[in-house]
Amino acid sequence: MLFLLSSNNLDKKFVWHPYTQMKLYNNLDNVVIESGSRFSLVDSKERRYIDGISNMWCNVWGHDRIEIIDAMKKQLDILPHSSLFGLVNKPSIKLAKCLTSMAKGMRKVFYTDNGSTAIEAALKIATQYWVNKGRLEKKKLICLRNGYHGDTIGCMSVGYVDGYFSPYKSLLLKTIKVECPTIRHERFGRQDFEQHIDKIENILKRSSSKISGFIMESGAQVAGGVNIYPNNFQRGISELCKKYDILLILDEIATGFGRLGNMIEYKSQRSEPDIVCFAKALTGGYFPLAVTLTTTDIFNEFLGDYWAKRQLFHGHTFTGHPVGCTAALTNLELYEKLNLIKQIRDNSFLLKRLVKKFSELDICYDIRQKGMLCGIELRKGNNPIKMIDKVPIGQYIARESLKKGIYLRTLGHIITIIPPLAIDQEDLTRIVDTEYEIVDKIQHKK
Repeated sequence: MLFLLSSNNLDKKFVWHPYTQMKLYNNLDNVVIESGSRFSLVDSKERRYIDGISNMWCNVWGHDRIEIIDAMKKQLDILPHSSLFGLVNKPSIKLAKCLTSMAKGMRKVFYTDNGSTAIEAALKIATQYWVNKGRLEKKKLICLRNGYHGDTIGCMSVGYVDGYFSPYKSLLLKTIKVECPTIRHERFGRQDFEQHIDKIENILKRSSSKISGFIMESGAQVAGGVNIYPNNFQRGISELCKKYDILLILDEIATGFGRLGNMIEYKSQRSEPDIVCFAKALTGGYFPLAVTLTTTDIFNEFLGDYWAKRQLFHGHTFTGHPVGCTAALTNLELYEKLNLIKQIRDNSFLLKRLVKKFSELDICYDIRQKGMLCGIELRKGNNPIKMIDKVPIGQYIARESLKKGIYLRTLGHIITIIPPLAIDQEDLTRIVDTEYEIVDKIQHKK
């Protein structure tokens, strides 16, 4: 009798949604998306929702970019999948060559499926690198507080966000966590960023002989609260890693390929990673694919006789998927052909101008923005706003946004505006204006 149920009811009967309290979700009208058109998602009732979070921070061109779709279809006709276990396929070769030409200092590409798996691979590479060198004592990892690197056990260990991961604390690796600065609104006055580097160096002086790697998001922390690094902070970390013989692992999964206004963010930060991870926008948001890139020095430590067991014992079924690699190659060609980075930078100036008006509202505590990433923090006095009309603020804003034709999720009391990278200015303006209306409404309720 299941055929008598609508998609809405089948969803509630069978699907377990991520980061969602299903008791609340199942009491709401759910939205079933059936198609995509430009920068909007279209539901089963033909209602349109402008994508304000780029389909969880991965969409570049909107939801119907024909060049990528056609290239993927063509590749499916030629070769739907071929393993990289003892074999290789042409798209994976071409993409590896392309990525190493873009990412300064990187010479080898290890393929995975998503951001979390790219980070897990990076952590294993960093750990085994020192094992292969005979430095067994170098096994600790150091990371920034409020960083986020994914939801698997290794990722949670180095990207621990208490509000998300406290139930899993007993599973996690012990790591060294250090404070992270963020650029705040000008009304906060001058901020002392140098102290963070000094404190980190003091830790490294004492413990560097036991530390294998320092992992951080490149340019900004996203899920940890939209914390944007001040100038020279990341460069300072890079220099410390070189000074104290620690591998620098950079996570550009959410911040690379233009999100912060630069194709390769670590280059603009003047930092030199040993390992870097990309995903999300890599395929334009059209296929799950991720990569972990390393230097030649890292790769060479994994070479040796077979029985020496120096090889990297890591791999996934769909590693180097030819359809995903084809999507990525087509996506990167479009970046160059259409000069997307210039458009992103132009839209970044527009976004900065549009969100200024939020500072007029008393409950707008801070505005943090760089490129096409923006966080608007809501507080009453110094306290984060948690509930509106007996509904968690994040759910309230998401629900009100959907009513007004915008798909958007918050980080609790922080509104995140993370639209598709190629979004047009009309849709971007509508996203910001809609969220302003909602925040103004919340202020009158408080």
